[in-house]
Amino acid sequence: MAAAAAVDPATAYKLLLSCPTGLPQSRVSVKFDQSFDRIPHPDAALEESINEIWNQRLQQNPSLYSGTKFRYGGHAVHYNDEPNKEYRVSLHLGLTDYRTFVGTNLNPSWENFLVPSEDDSVRCQHTSNPLGNGAIVETSDEKIIILQRSYNVGEFPGYYVFPGGHSEPQEIGILNHQADEKDLALINERVSREMFDGIIREVVEETGVPANSLTEPVFIGVSRREMNVRPTAFFFTKCSIDSSGVHELYSTAQDGYESTKMYAVSEEELRGMTKRMPGCHCGGFALYKLMRNAAKKL
Repeated sequence: MAAAAAVDPATAYKLLLSCPTGLPQSRVSVKFDQSFDRIPHPDAALEESINEIWNQRLQQNPSLYSGTKFRYGGHAVHYNDEPNKEYRVSLHLGLTDYRTFVGTNLNPSWENFLVPSEDDSVRCQHTSNPLGNGAIVETSDEKIIILQRSYNVGEFPGYYVFPGGHSEPQEIGILNHQADEKDLALINERVSREMFDGIIREVVEETGVPANSLTEPVFIGVSRREMNVRPTAFFFTKCSIDSSGVHELYSTAQDGYESTKMYAVSEEELRGMTKRMPGCHCGGFALYKLMRNAAKKL
């Protein structure tokens, strides 16, 4: 399922996975495996450009750090045999890092890393594709929280985004792949839990709202911006605080430097703001609308 905005190519997106009923953590599992890591590109010169671009970035900003990220390698949907056809999702995740992201997805020649294929995981097998996360946060007066990115950030300065960032492997002690198969089930469960814990952490840090004001998040899908094929997992949560209270809390946000302003807007207002949103976040709004439409049919 694909959609694109007519004006800014950076807003074009593709929905890789849609879960309009909203899945709790009990119905979202993770298969964390080395087979979902990035495959080096056979073109040695293109592969070497990763180092060249990273070194250029380091010269401009010596404080850059190549942190480990979870890499999106696809997903599987499993249906139960029960009459209600309840389904669950398995996210396929490997490992990557910020250096490789800068050198592949953010490479001026990023399209050269792509493989012609209808299978998205094959198409993007040579790109870093760290899995971002985003939260659609609805306040008690039914407004949606939006942040305007700082003009000092490297990607999409000044654009509107939902709160989010990345789930961090280091948060749960993962630095590399484990060889011991006995630990795999436990690791998969820890990574799955981090998907849900991580998005709450991002919302708290970026907006200032306390964690106990947020409902347990539900997973609503994965969107990918067409420009540099960046994937993001989206979640939905409700906040027990109204929009004016959320605005007051924003001034205390731990990660406030990443954004310059917070908005609490209606769905209609948000529709207009998508003209100035990165594609993956436009996709997040599309996933939210699918969720709302599904709820109306119940």
